[in-house]
Amino acid sequence: MENILVAGINTRPVACSLKELGYTVYSADYFGVMDLKPCVDRYRSILSQEPYQSCGNFKERFKSGEVEEMAADFIGEADSIICLAGVSLYTFPKGKIIGNKSVGDVDDKFSLYQKLKDKFNLPLTFDVSDIGEAVEIAGNYPDKDFIIKPVQGSGGYGIRELGKGERELDEAEKERGKGKKESDEGENVDFTNFLIQEKLTGLNLSSSVLATGSESRTILTSQQIIGDKDLCQKEPYGYCGNIAPLTDGDIVWEISKAAEEIIDYLKLIGSNGVDFILNDEGLFVIEVNPRIQGTMECAEQSLSINMAEAHIRACQGDLMDVSQPSSFAVKMIVHARERIQVGKLDFKNVYDLPVENVIIELGEPVVTLLTSSRVLEDAVYSSKKLVENVYSNLNPYPL
Repeated sequence: MENILVAGINTRPVACSLKELGYTVYSADYFGVMDLKPCVDRYRSILSQEPYQSCGNFKERFKSGEVEEMAADFIGEADSIICLAGVSLYTFPKGKIIGNKSVGDVDDKFSLYQKLKDKFNLPLTFDVSDIGEAVEIAGNYPDKDFIIKPVQGSGGYGIRELGKGERELDEAEKERGKGKKESDEGENVDFTNFLIQEKLTGLNLSSSVLATGSESRTILTSQQIIGDKDLCQKEPYGYCGNIAPLTDGDIVWEISKAAEEIIDYLKLIGSNGVDFILNDEGLFVIEVNPRIQGTMECAEQSLSINMAEAHIRACQGDLMDVSQPSSFAVKMIVHARERIQVGKLDFKNVYDLPVENVIIELGEPVVTLLTSSRVLEDAVYSSKKLVENVYSNLNPYPL
């Protein structure tokens, strides 16, 4: 296993960790950031970043299957393949995949709910066929709020609240919509691809678990940064980063134990993640990520390990001996406050670098920041100062 292909929306973290291990690395991804290129031997990206040209809107430009089509150029040369968020592993040769080879019941959020609901706490979740059915179900629970959520997807994209206006739709509106309803952003919601789920409030927590299929071990717990307006995340439930590790021993024990039980029950291998919400009513399972997660970089910083190596070894049946966290790590994803032109951003602790002078649209991701310290407050402070520095190097660019 010398040549490894990495495929997903953003391959930079995994590709660079693989390159550190001495592999020949191929990459197929969406963003094609500048700091990916030193880590790969060959690559293809959907986004071709050019100075003074717009990168466009991710939700409009990213098409399912495109990354897989680009990856096809490298499959013959690759000994192994690591699939990340944004690709379907079923398009790749099963024998070459390092990781879970069947994740349909996990990636499909309603199937996952049905699989776990009798064993773990989960928010009420309903598979619905149209807006009328969604409104009817919500009406049966007047004390609960609900969100509309894609059946498949990651990063919190496309999640929004089932609004008051939708609850008050009359029969004529429902008939005219024929299963679709204009959202506040003007998008059509096709309920063949969405479900509704009880809206829970509380702490958004995450666990990173290594597993062999017969044994699992939680190596890191973190708090997720979700929908942060200071980072200009326009998706209300959009992923913006992590703060790791958690320091409350009781909470760490509870989510670590639950995550390991879930990963064992699902018989997953490699690096996997489980997302939770913790509130006064208890610990609720929100999602399971059957692949290397966005917390990978925090894990590497906090635990001083190479997560690509940990993932590969776990898939081979060997759980890496991981020590307790030695530092705090903070990851923040900065989004554009307005339509901007990128200045010079290649300074310390800034990753996923766009091409200088490229145009990035309002709300789109700009860079990833990663800071660490033995003192939590110092790591958070450093990250917030970096956010200010990044924004000071972004210039408004009118239409």
